[in-house]
Amino acid sequence: MLREHVIKTDLCVVGGGLAGMCAAIRGAREGLQVVLMQERPVLGGNASSEIRMWICGANGRDNRETGILEEICLENLYRNPTKNYYLWDTVLYEFVKRERNLTLLLNCTCMKADVEEGAFAHGRGKRIRSVTGYQMTTQEFFRVEAKMYGDCSGDSILAPLCGADFMLGREGKEDFGEDTDREASDQKVMGMSCLIQAREQERAVPFIPPDWSRTLTENERLLRRPDLHDTLENFWYLELGGEQDTIADTEEVRDKLIPLAMGMWDYVKHGYGENTDRWDLEFVGFLPGKRESRRMVGEYVLTQKDLSRGREFEDAAAYGGWKMDDHCPGGFFYDGPPNRLFQVQEPYQIPYRCLYSKNVDNLFFAGRNISATHLALSSTRVMGTCAILGEAVGAAAFLAVTREASPHDVYLRHLGELQQILMNGDCFLPGRKRKVSPVCDGAAGIPECLRQGMDREHECYGDHKGKLVKNREELAYEFPGGEYVGTVHIVFDSDLNRETLAGDKTERTHSMRANVRLDSPLVSLPKTLCREFAVSSEGRLLCHVTDNRKRCIRIPVERRVRDVRLTVLSNWGETGKTRVLAFDVEESGLLEDGRLKNPLTRKNDS
Repeated sequence: MLREHVIKTDLCVVGGGLAGMCAAIRGAREGLQVVLMQERPVLGGNASSEIRMWICGANGRDNRETGILEEICLENLYRNPTKNYYLWDTVLYEFVKRERNLTLLLNCTCMKADVEEGAFAHGRGKRIRSVTGYQMTTQEFFRVEAKMYGDCSGDSILAPLCGADFMLGREGKEDFGEDTDREASDQKVMGMSCLIQAREQERAVPFIPPDWSRTLTENERLLRRPDLHDTLENFWYLELGGEQDTIADTEEVRDKLIPLAMGMWDYVKHGYGENTDRWDLEFVGFLPGKRESRRMVGEYVLTQKDLSRGREFEDAAAYGGWKMDDHCPGGFFYDGPPNRLFQVQEPYQIPYRCLYSKNVDNLFFAGRNISATHLALSSTRVMGTCAILGEAVGAAAFLAVTREASPHDVYLRHLGELQQILMNGDCFLPGRKRKVSPVCDGAAGIPECLRQGMDREHECYGDHKGKLVKNREELAYEFPGGEYVGTVHIVFDSDLNRETLAGDKTERTHSMRANVRLDSPLVSLPKTLCREFAVSSEGRLLCHVTDNRKRCIRIPVERRVRDVRLTVLSNWGETGKTRVLAFDVEESGLLEDGRLKNPLTRKNDS
């Protein structure tokens, strides 16, 4: 008989893609005990070395997602100059493993949920008591009993296991009043892809296709002509399965995608007519990357019109900006363009009410399975957006647990706290400013632009550009009578548009690359980012960082002080000036391990 372990925790997150990682990390940083259950041996989901889809997100200038995702991407630029996918895996692994409040269960497939039926708050009729996963490496079961659950599995595995309401397929124009030419709904979705990647070599490399590879037709060759010298080429259009069940038929679709991948590479090597003899096939994905399957039903369903009209929500908890990118269900075999693009407002807001279940009392979700229509999903599904959705779930779960509240109670009573926690963690909420301590008002010697809670250059903040500070120049808050300071909050310029990195726009803006050319550049940290700085108070050094890789730094003080001083010493571009976007203090403090104290609690000055 196989052994079963029981783990009691605050939050259980199912799914270790970027959404699940960010949900688990944010929850752990806020002080929750978290279990992250991931069925694969590596983290990152579609972004991992097993699938290798790009992390895309909000388009438009200054819209790059920050928070935990930006921390990960900057660390990758530092540690992984060749954009090696196996080093990328270790970066993701490190970010999860170093959180002491977080228990990681790799190779563990969620397979069962114990559900309690009843009359719960706000009309919910179900509540999850536990979920059980099977870990294939140890041949053991893990039963996780949590207060809150987050389904970040992509396929919404908890929907069938616990009876959560969900949607599947494409809506007709009457269902949500969307601007679509579909008269009626159907069960078709966007398909899945097994990607291929290539590496340019210094000598010719032969390729002998297997007998079972699929020979491309003339029309298929004309519609999709790969260009290995174009850094945008990542073979995303090797896509099938949208007219089948993208869960139940995954193995069958995979067995069609692999011969298609081999046929495409045979065409590249032998039928394309370009000089491709020195290109070698370096990677074939055997785990399909999915775009769409089940979508949970939340308190609110995000629609196409919300995105195209840029609707503002009081409960905005994240944002998007990728165009609505609707892939034809026929995928590669469709006799026409593989996708259609529809405009969105950049950036558009995503409400918190899309991130928790309408009928299950303690269930959150984040990723490509949030409460959205098919058309809205075609934008929100990209991983940059999924990451910040996950972070919102981790913060909301913290409030739900510590306030003994349901996810909907967080919306009704703790919305301002949720948004402040996210902004404290460097998550951008378009149009909103982070709250700073009143002691910053009128501080002599500190430019006003650094103490207004504006943490990036963005059109919603007017002409805010922070302050370009001479290296070794001191910025100082002075409080002659003494003031209580909980936390020092600093934001440096990490070049969100990646203009100081090497290579073309694709190379600069994507954390990883598809095909490796002989002239592919080495990457490095943005030249604008502060490399060395020191923070002191009353002659005592609070911190001195020599190889900084972070955009946002939060330093605990937790006492009454007469001054706080920041000295920028150098940047990664080795120039004489470094841009500071924010330097202020907050009343709420941090615990010893860096997580935020209860944002409602203001410590007494005494």
